Amino acid sequence: MCLSVPGKVVEIRNNMASVEVGGLLRDVSMAVCPDAAVGDYVLIHTGFAIQKLDEKEALETLELLKRLVEMR
Repeated sequence: MCLSVPGKVVEIRNNMASVEVGGLLRDVSMAVCPDAAVGDYVLIHTGFAIQKLDEKEALETLELLKRLVEMR
């Protein structure tokens, strides 16, 4: 099963971005979502930003994922 997770774009260089997810930075391709900018939240799947997200929606999803991890 694959899971897409939201992250916040902190830097963009060429067609790649550094995206913060749970305190960690990940390098993500912006090829599928070129309209995202620094400060935007994006949905990440298999190393690609696939969609821009509303900040409120992204933060709610991150909180739910955090709760799931804490339940383990």
